[in-house]
Amino acid sequence: MASRFFRSASDSESESESSDNESFISDEELSSDEEEMESDDDLKKDDQPKKNRFLKGGSDSEDSDEEGGRRQIKSQKDKRYEEMEACVKSIENGERINDWTLISNEFEKLNKLMTKAQAGINGIVTPKFYIKCLVELEDFLQEAAQKEKAAKKKMNANNAKAMNAMKQKLKKNNKTHEDKIAQYRQDPDSIEDPVVPVVTKAAKKKNAFLADSDSEDDSAAASSSAAQEVDDGFTTVGKGGKAVVEITPENLLQKLREVLEARGKKSTDRNEQITILQRLLKDASSPYQKIKVLLTLISSRFDANVSMSGYMQVELWRSVEKEINQLLEIFETNKQFYVHENADDFDDEDKDVVPEAGQTIAIRGSLISYVERLDDEFTKSLQSIDPHTTDYIDRMRDEATLYAILVRSQAYFESYKLNGSVGRVIMRRLEHVYFKPEQVISQLELSTKNMLPSNINSSIITAEDPAELVHQLCTFLYQQDVSVLRTRAMLCHIYHHALHQRFHVARDMLLMSHLQETIHQADVPTQILYNRVMVQLGLCAFRDGLIKESHSCLQEIQGSGRPKELLAQGVQMQRYGQPVAAEQEQLERQRQLPFHMHINLELLECVYHTCSMLLEIPAQAQAGPNNKKVISKTFRRLLDYNERQAFLGPPENIRDHIMGAAKALASGEWEKSRDLIMAIKIWDLMPNTQDIKDMLARKIQEEGLRTYLFTYASYYSTIGLAQLSQMFDLSVVNVSSIVAKMIWQEELSASLDQVTQCVVLHQVEQSRVQQLALQFADKAVNLVEQNERLLEQKNTEQRPEQQQQQKDRRGNKGQQGNQQNRNAVSGQRTFQQRTGGRNNFNNVFGNAVRGGRTQSARR
Repeated sequence: MASRFFRSASDSESESESSDNESFISDEELSSDEEEMESDDDLKKDDQPKKNRFLKGGSDSEDSDEEGGRRQIKSQKDKRYEEMEACVKSIENGERINDWTLISNEFEKLNKLMTKAQAGINGIVTPKFYIKCLVELEDFLQEAAQKEKAAKKKMNANNAKAMNAMKQKLKKNNKTHEDKIAQYRQDPDSIEDPVVPVVTKAAKKKNAFLADSDSEDDSAAASSSAAQEVDDGFTTVGKGGKAVVEITPENLLQKLREVLEARGKKSTDRNEQITILQRLLKDASSPYQKIKVLLTLISSRFDANVSMSGYMQVELWRSVEKEINQLLEIFETNKQFYVHENADDFDDEDKDVVPEAGQTIAIRGSLISYVERLDDEFTKSLQSIDPHTTDYIDRMRDEATLYAILVRSQAYFESYKLNGSVGRVIMRRLEHVYFKPEQVISQLELSTKNMLPSNINSSIITAEDPAELVHQLCTFLYQQDVSVLRTRAMLCHIYHHALHQRFHVARDMLLMSHLQETIHQADVPTQILYNRVMVQLGLCAFRDGLIKESHSCLQEIQGSGRPKELLAQGVQMQRYGQPVAAEQEQLERQRQLPFHMHINLELLECVYHTCSMLLEIPAQAQAGPNNKKVISKTFRRLLDYNERQAFLGPPENIRDHIMGAAKALASGEWEKSRDLIMAIKIWDLMPNTQDIKDMLARKIQEEGLRTYLFTYASYYSTIGLAQLSQMFDLSVVNVSSIVAKMIWQEELSASLDQVTQCVVLHQVEQSRVQQLALQFADKAVNLVEQNERLLEQKNTEQRPEQQQQQKDRRGNKGQQGNQQNRNAVSGQRTFQQRTGGRNNFNNVFGNAVRGGRTQSARR
């Protein structure tokens, strides 16, 4: 009966006996026996703890061993080794069945386990089976490659791809174990596996208070095992549950290589990588380590912004700026190292590099790309920030530090004679100063000089004067092999001359460069720069009082009706609801210039319409009512619209003032015209405002005189110079010169009598033949111009198509760029069509020559 309930661990007879007698026990006996058993069991439980706790004998420890047995305690190192051995067996199985995908996956797993073991346990010995696996894999790869060459039937594509990948992985991995592999090939028995003691511990701790010698030895072993587990089996865990490895100078480059290998993968956290690299930079001790970490850290920070339309955060941008300065400082103090784009791949074997005396080490990298990307991100931030807020002003303060980096990097490139990088960084530097007044350039150079160390000097740029500085920058770029740099440098130089009121110098440079003939073939940013140059040249001519030249320069930009788009100062609204492709609109927005580089469009419109008024009104008076010759279509259209209005109120905007002034000038009211022009407030935005107003007043007086003579010449036989001088408030000398010039250019049929101080007007009526001849000449000229326009349009359209066909042959299927190059700056192409490829000034300066030739021919 007792065997039914009290089973011994070794008594098998009781089990059989209880099973035999089970059928002969009644329910009542069973219940009574259970009660007795429970009471006996309770008594034993009460007695057992006291006995085990206070008795000092060996029987209890034996009982505990019999109850729970003894189990082995394995450290984390042993577990790693077992997992690695399992991977080795899987690799051997893959070799038997020639499954390279399995071999590659298991090999990656094996290396990860090996890395974890080395990271978590200091001083780990490379196991022998790992070296053996590497040697066998090398031999098996060679045999498989030979069989593949000899075999007629090629293996599966995926298997062959995995085999090639495995070959690269093994070659890269075996570099770190070359000594061990060579030692194993010479004598396999020379490499021994690390011996790890196996510690046993009682499964249950119910006998922890026994004081015999055996239990003391067991408890000491258990405590030592626990301590070993704390030291060897556990590591510090950081964010995300990943082990935080202690970084030392020995393993710093290895950790850097791990970061580089993880870069670009889908599951890689970019912010976490930046944090790791910052930690590596903090722990880097040698110059070589700092250079390698900084190059990777700067690239990783740029990778944080993956959007084309978005811009890098300001704080992140400033961090990159500090790191580039730190990198340049390292290069300045350690001349043995330098970064070059075409440098050979330097294999440092994850070890620090200390150059020998006189040795120079080239590290592969592109410092100029970092500087250009930093500049581009600065421009993108200015494009995205509202220019009417204080944030834009705060962001503009960073331009001084950016310019200092450009100057510092230029000196670094010069010291190693990296001419290609020098040209690119000088172009960036020029683009920061060419549109600024000389006072601002002087302050920028002064602040840069204060920011940089005193030993930073340039052998190319030595001038301190702003004009000479820009001249030296452009002169260096003229000597470069890259045509884009030469073209942009020329345009920047012309813009700078025009901005500082050197019109004739800028005009001569433009005419000698012949850029107007080939600009339609340039890229879109260069065409935009050309548009800006022409506009600034027109404004410069206007400030000098050269009305015809100013109108000629501004005609193609302002007359097109799309100055905002052509100057990259905004996206033009599409007419008639035409949809715009999202990619094209995004590209146009990326090309927009920052607000501080804009040219005032209202001032541009005011100057253009004022010049058109001073040219168009006398031309209308000369041609008469049947005038078909138009100088400015835009101005003529606005004037016709204004004349058709039934009621006109007082002028409210710039156009109203100019239209009112034009009508007053045509009717002979030059004083009213002058007052309306002077009332425009936008003239205050130009330098030397009073001089410009005086010039405009004088021009209105002169054009008023010419208009009066054209209009009323048929009503006079003679008219005195004193009377004209009084009517238009001009001196007799000025009136005499104006009339003489009109007679010489055959604009007025008259003669000047110096004795009587009067103008003798000749009433010459053209015969029918002369009228027909003039009409025929006009029609012939129009026909020639149309033919030239059609021919130029045909050539312009065929040229991009030929370029597109060549690109298609090379495999480039992008068509958006060519279409944008054809459409973005159509003002220049229209100008080329109208002039047949000639420069802007031919029409202006050629009139006098043609008039002189005609007069001499008639004589």
